[in-house]
Amino acid sequence: MRIGWAITGAGHLLSESVEILEELANNHEISVFLSNAGEEVLKMYGLYERVASLTGGYYRELAIDRDYSFSYPVSGRFSLGKYDLLIVSPTTSNTVAKIVHGISDSLVTNLVAQSGKGKVKTLIVPVDIESGDVETVLPSKIELDKCEACEICEASKSCPHGAIIPKTEINLLKCIGCGECKDVCPFDAISTGKLVTIYMRDVDIENTNKLISMEGITVLSNPNEIKKHII
Repeated sequence: MRIGWAITGAGHLLSESVEILEELANNHEISVFLSNAGEEVLKMYGLYERVASLTGGYYRELAIDRDYSFSYPVSGRFSLGKYDLLIVSPTTSNTVAKIVHGISDSLVTNLVAQSGKGKVKTLIVPVDIESGDVETVLPSKIELDKCEACEICEASKSCPHGAIIPKTEINLLKCIGCGECKDVCPFDAISTGKLVTIYMRDVDIENTNKLISMEGITVLSNPNEIKKHII
């Protein structure tokens, strides 16, 4: 199959999405499309290079929102039916809200709109799908209750991108999730993969319910369900 896979700026279900993407890339032509936030979040979680390594060649491109202006010509492939399937996983509540209200002002929302016009089946994995609490994984973080405010911060010294502000925080726009800082901190003050609980907003659940009723779109609760729709 020829597949387009879009990633938006959600940390929740991101690792699971990348694992399925890697698996499918072994047997299918996959173009990867990143929103600006999707690119940033992949880097924060140390997953960007894994995704980029899957691309290269026609219909195996890595397309990023920031490389386009306003017309997103690559999305025209979907209106012409050049792809067999579009997958958006994970999908933020912001992207879902735009889709259900017919707004196509970004690379990913244009892909969904053009897929509808080209009758290309679209699978969407929203991160906000059920009411209540959900556990999600945070990127790297300084645990201030463990930080000893060392005069020379070994974690900061080890960071190849200058992402660590000693005794304060990690600049996640610079962090690539390599984990070197965690390995060298003598006080275990850097956490990676920490679980936190977040609450699903009613408005986001309502928009997901609207998405379910849209023609040509299939909403999935988990990236693992994607494999059931692959020929």
